[in-house]
Amino acid sequence: MKQSIDELFSLQGKQVLVTGGSRGLGLQMAEVLGDAGATVFLTARSAEDLEQAAAALNARGIITDWEAGDASNPADINRVCAAALMRLGHVDILVNNAGASWGAPAEDYPLEAWDKVMNLNVRSVFLFSQYLAKHSMIPRKQGRIINLASIKGLMGNAEHDDIIAYNASKAAVINMTRALAGEWGEHGITVNALAPGWFPSKMTQGMIQFRGYEKMASRAPLRRLGDDEDLKGATLLFASRAGKHITGQVLAVDGGVSAVGD
Repeated sequence: MKQSIDELFSLQGKQVLVTGGSRGLGLQMAEVLGDAGATVFLTARSAEDLEQAAAALNARGIITDWEAGDASNPADINRVCAAALMRLGHVDILVNNAGASWGAPAEDYPLEAWDKVMNLNVRSVFLFSQYLAKHSMIPRKQGRIINLASIKGLMGNAEHDDIIAYNASKAAVINMTRALAGEWGEHGITVNALAPGWFPSKMTQGMIQFRGYEKMASRAPLRRLGDDEDLKGATLLFASRAGKHITGQVLAVDGGVSAVGD
């Protein structure tokens, strides 16, 4: 039986876990998934930030829970995932958004900075995905995983970027997305990645101030940077039945920057 467009994009009855969900892109994605009917479970390091984010989502009519934890710590990942499964029963949709960056020239890049970025941006994506696939999605023969990559995983450093670990980590997320999609497709699990361009956020504010908002926007064919709505449509597509035949894909949401080069 054919479904209406509203039914295809509905997430009624679905349970979502969003890492790095207390602010920025993570909160933006939590909003659209909750608005589409899902129950939302947030995690991030700061309990105070999570409490505020949950209150904002609850004010929108979204059922929201949270558990604080450090996504770079494997023990915390296990604890957060176990808490989500205990409270929700299962997780249908995982959004791997937690991430970090560190700026330094490649020739002087500190090892501790490399490890910090890789542990959070790459290892946590795998560990959250592994735990929830094994304990929830594979047994139920269904699931959606959405990984946050970046257009920086599709290109090299521009002048003065100095973010070698960030770029390398996001390229790793892109190929991990493809590898997991190939391995877990038989279990009814789709795995896709979003590759945002420049969005104003706590992580990007320094670079935007350094380069200048208008100058950066002028390099995008659409002559703008991302805003607090621009990830919502792509997120809902990957999370819903509307995207059930899409897996292993990377969608740039960047105003066209990756089409012409940064």
